[in-house]
Amino acid sequence: MNTLDVIGQFDRYVIGNYKRLPVVITRGEGSRMWDMDGKEYLDMFPGWAVSGLGHCHPKVVEAIRRQAGELIHIDNTFYNAQQGRLAELLSEKSFGGKCFFCNSGAEANEAAIKLARLAGDGKRYKIITMERSFHGRTFATMTATGQAKTHAGFHPLVPGFTYVPFGDFDAVDRASDDETIAVMLEPVQGEGGVNVPSGEYIRSLRELCDAKKMLLIFDEVQTGMGRTGKWFGHQHFDVTPDIMTLAKAIGGGVSLGAIVARPEVAAYMVPGKHASTFGGNPLACAAGVAVFEAIEEGNLLENARQMGEYFRVKFDAMKEKYRLIKEVRQLGLMIGVELTVPGDSIVTKALEKGLRINCTQQTVLRLTPSMTITTSEADQAMAILDQVFTEYEADLARETQENSDGPN
Repeated sequence: MNTLDVIGQFDRYVIGNYKRLPVVITRGEGSRMWDMDGKEYLDMFPGWAVSGLGHCHPKVVEAIRRQAGELIHIDNTFYNAQQGRLAELLSEKSFGGKCFFCNSGAEANEAAIKLARLAGDGKRYKIITMERSFHGRTFATMTATGQAKTHAGFHPLVPGFTYVPFGDFDAVDRASDDETIAVMLEPVQGEGGVNVPSGEYIRSLRELCDAKKMLLIFDEVQTGMGRTGKWFGHQHFDVTPDIMTLAKAIGGGVSLGAIVARPEVAAYMVPGKHASTFGGNPLACAAGVAVFEAIEEGNLLENARQMGEYFRVKFDAMKEKYRLIKEVRQLGLMIGVELTVPGDSIVTKALEKGLRINCTQQTVLRLTPSMTITTSEADQAMAILDQVFTEYEADLARETQENSDGPN
């Protein structure tokens, strides 16, 4: 089969709910991937931020191979050692909580929402979330997401969610009432445009939740597992949540999600209240344990901090060079470059030149490089972007000139 054959196969047999790039990826290694035609790409958005260690990290690959030969799945009627070890690592690296495992970020956030309502004991059920947030595609997590475009076509939504502007503490305070059980937010909004809040805002939310006996839920699906230069995004603000949700990078590419909850909050999730058939299976948890080991052995938290600063300096310089760059926002290896123009064509031109990036919120270029990225790979990415921006501005100037000249 060739690329067109595979695309035709998808057209015939796969529901078209994704806007797919006309590329068939067949192999990945580190920050690089190759398509069916042998073309190489530098991947600065690996696996939609799933591959935090890059593609096919050797330690994760070996852990999966070894575990697949012993036990792939066992139901949660039994104990399995890999799940216990992963839970221990998550607890020790975060805030001493207890864990529940599932398969995705949406499932993790769904579990957090259910746990919060259980803690509300039927009297308090409302949850405050943020505008431009993203929490998943299940009905509850889609409703929790503060973006109208995500809700379109699915009304009526799940009751009990209120949206306020991200970063506006007074709005949260005003929105809370006697029926509010939780405030839920991403420590850094990813899909919303890589929006980084102030430490004062995050600390004030913690104080408010304590004062009003509400739970503070951090959606760390994208910020968790070292991407920001700390194990978890909330650790930048010296604030501890009551519940934290995780997925994406935690499994090294294997489907895995989790929540970590303070023991007294976790106690509300008793048998029969929630479950996940595949959640916490030995294969996924073995991969998760390997991710922790790879980060520690490779000193990757430090690399994420250093390379994040490296990218920041490079993009700040690029902002001075190109008028189309409005603002650069960054925490570790979560990077958002807001443009004055739509970014889709920039993404397309970059891919043609062998660089994979993303555009969110129409005008924000998003990069989430792997924690293993090197300075030479970063330089290559920036060189391609420099070329793309130069060509874009030249095309824009030519179009402007032609329009001003008028018809011949």
